Amino acid sequence: MKKQKPLTNKKGDVRELTKADFEAMRPMDEVLSPDLVKIIKKRKRGERGLQKKPTKVPLTIRINREIVKYFQSEGYGWQTRMNDALEIWVKKHPKHGKHSHT
Repeated sequence: MKKQKPLTNKKGDVRELTKADFEAMRPMDEVLSPDLVKIIKKRKRGERGLQKKPTKVPLTIRINREIVKYFQSEGYGWQTRMNDALEIWVKKHPKHGKHSHT
């Protein structure tokens, strides 16, 4: 059998699947461990597994357009970089006085 190309490139982008890719696919029951199949079948559609890191909180916030454009201009991962910048700010400005919130 001819060796198949990897499904992703070095950046992690998935290439377009070919007819041969689809023909090579097998049901999960045939390729995964029974324990993993059991876990997957229990999950509801779109349900995530346990988080490796603490879960982030989804929220709606109004940010100056220039700030958003700056982070977005850096490309994919801009929200994570914005989160990282806020984390740095928080570490440099520890809670104290009347402005601290719990």
